[in-house]
Amino acid sequence: MSKPRILLVLGTWVTILPYLGFPNSWKDVLYTLTGLGLVFISYLMYRERKAKADQEKTFDNFSENSDFGVN
Repeated sequence: MSKPRILLVLGTWVTILPYLGFPNSWKDVLYTLTGLGLVFISYLMYRERKAKADQEKTFDNFSENSDFGVN
């Protein structure tokens, strides 16, 4: 499953979690685990984006360095 889809599923989980009837102690644990999951996936996405941005950019251009006026 792709990371954006995992974020969507976790966001939906957080939205419906209060209505599922879990005891408060379970909800606290589930919210904590879900939050840690969101932080981890977000960090992985940040690291991937930063790696793509840090790649060396090369340009396909040509430059000729010569003096045409000097014989």
